[in-house]
Amino acid sequence: MIGTLSRRCRRESPAHRAATQRHRCDRIRSDPIRETTALRESVVSGTSEGPAVAAAPDRSPVMSHAATVPHRAAFAAAPLALAVVDHQGLVIDANRAFHSLFGTHTAEDGPGGSVESGGSAGPVAHHPNSPAPEARSDSAADADTPGGRAGTHRTPARRLVAAELLDLASDNRTWQAYREVLRGAQTRLRCTRRFKHSDGHSLWAQVSVSPLSGGEEPGVALVSVTDISARRDLQARLRHLQMHDPVTRLPNRALFFERVTAALETSGYADLGTGRIGLCYLDIDGFKAVNDTLGHRVGDQLLAAVAERLTRCADRTGYTRSGVPLVARLGGDEFALLVEESTGTEQLADLAQSVLSAVQEPFELGGQRLAVSASIGVVERPAEGTTATELMQAADTTLYWAKADGKSRWTLFDPERNAHRMTRQALSSTLRPAVDREEFVLEYQPLVGLGDGVLHGVEALVRWRHPQFGLLTPNRFISLAEEDGSIVPLGRWILRTACRQARRWQLEHPDTPPVYVSVNVAVRQVWDSDLVADVEQILAETRLPSHLLQLELTESAVMGSTGRPLETLRALRDRGVRIAIDDFGTGYSNLAYLSRLPVSALKLDGSFVRGFRYPDHTDPTDDAVPNPADEVVVEAMVQLAHRLGLTVTAECVETADQAARLHRVGCDTGQGWLYSRSVAPERIGQMLGAGARLKV
Repeated sequence: MIGTLSRRCRRESPAHRAATQRHRCDRIRSDPIRETTALRESVVSGTSEGPAVAAAPDRSPVMSHAATVPHRAAFAAAPLALAVVDHQGLVIDANRAFHSLFGTHTAEDGPGGSVESGGSAGPVAHHPNSPAPEARSDSAADADTPGGRAGTHRTPARRLVAAELLDLASDNRTWQAYREVLRGAQTRLRCTRRFKHSDGHSLWAQVSVSPLSGGEEPGVALVSVTDISARRDLQARLRHLQMHDPVTRLPNRALFFERVTAALETSGYADLGTGRIGLCYLDIDGFKAVNDTLGHRVGDQLLAAVAERLTRCADRTGYTRSGVPLVARLGGDEFALLVEESTGTEQLADLAQSVLSAVQEPFELGGQRLAVSASIGVVERPAEGTTATELMQAADTTLYWAKADGKSRWTLFDPERNAHRMTRQALSSTLRPAVDREEFVLEYQPLVGLGDGVLHGVEALVRWRHPQFGLLTPNRFISLAEEDGSIVPLGRWILRTACRQARRWQLEHPDTPPVYVSVNVAVRQVWDSDLVADVEQILAETRLPSHLLQLELTESAVMGSTGRPLETLRALRDRGVRIAIDDFGTGYSNLAYLSRLPVSALKLDGSFVRGFRYPDHTDPTDDAVPNPADEVVVEAMVQLAHRLGLTVTAECVETADQAARLHRVGCDTGQGWLYSRSVAPERIGQMLGAGARLKV
């Protein structure tokens, strides 16, 4: 009997209970949820040897200092929710704001006292995975309490576990930091949590936990809970304003890029969907005209109406995800529709067509009936390996194609067409430096007399020896040079090189009649440079007679010329330079105006010559279709040119039949593969040295 009582006394001793509690905590410390649950159970039900007891207010030296009347009054009346927790994380004191926030109360009426969760009220801020507080056992109500009389029945207070109230065990990182603070190894923990107030409404709070002892030994910690709901709401409203377009209420460019990035990250997991993404990028055709004629107010109304139709179209066709519209206004009259987990180009094509049809329906705005259309670029591709920037660049390129193809249509992204565009961009970026690096060379194609087969002249044709793309013909880069202005220095280099070569031929073959060199000139060279001064300087440098230089301009550049271009042509003619109209017959063909131009020669476009066939021409390798009318047209143009004192050159002469018939109708010279392709200057020198006639 005595031994049994002795063992029971040892079990009920404070040292034994503390050792038992430490052993239980060590077993479950790896799991924050189980640890907080065990801690709550220990303070509610006690150990296995007996029930918990109601704790008296902590009167430690730290709390004694805090319990002075001024500090206690400030602590109790503070509007900020404050609580003091011990090294185990149990709430040992809290002010009224804290109790009001969590629906708890004290065992005493005063501001101090042991902290309880009384009656049916319990902590209202549990983590979803936390077990619900257990009801206290009836046996606990019959237990003797320290300081009380035997046989007095009192329900023990249930001490609050701060980690449960503050949801600190919901993620491991926060939980570990919280434990470090309680152990005195960390000076502060700050985190943001969402609670449910005791009155039922939700709120956002900033939780701060910091030691009160100031030392490294475990002691007590102060917990403060600040309601930041108003600030969060304001931030949310400001973000909404920042991320949405005020005219259409749609997501703006910044938010759209966020959603595209998120969609790409989510779609990258093939097991969660198709792993593909689609985008329709559109703008309104003719929107600027609406703004200019009807004003910006009507323009804004049109944008809002278009946005409404696009949203309805996306909702109706089921191209939304999680109920969030996939429509955004990217700026101006540009909109975009995102399709997550797309099933292929057919799905995107259906969406683009429905959008196009919706926008083309007339709008009734402010008593005005407006009819507009849209151009749409469509991109559909795997999400993996695609960035938001690349997706938008592809969509922007495709939108440009839709506009270039005639507007009021949708166009699907074409990798081959895009590769051609990328090549053009690469050429454009390296074109101007290529002139300085002397990457260009000239080849020459003979201009041959149709009657005698004698070499009368040559046309200089530029080639680009590109380090990446190889030898490029003029149709690959001349238009780019005209766009960026590099045609001026390039044209000057071509003119100087051609004149120098023509002078060299003249010196190397003094017994052969000199040949003239024909050089193509872009209209931008006439406008952006002093062409007359350039020609004079180059002729002086090379000492080439001016009558051996012919400048070719296209018909569209010459016909209708007034002002500076016409003055330039006249000044060049006055200096003895020959002027030829290239590709004659494809442009204006204003024959009446032709008589007033200072030109010396016409070069008939090859489209006339290709159809210049005998009716019985049956060459299966030739795509040209004989057209008897071509001969009548060519003969009329030749006769007119001769009456005006002009010579005529026929381009693209490929057969002897063509050459014979062209000679019969009066053409003076011919140029084409019948005589020679474009060749190096050394080959032209050999022709001149041999004195051989080319085919007649």
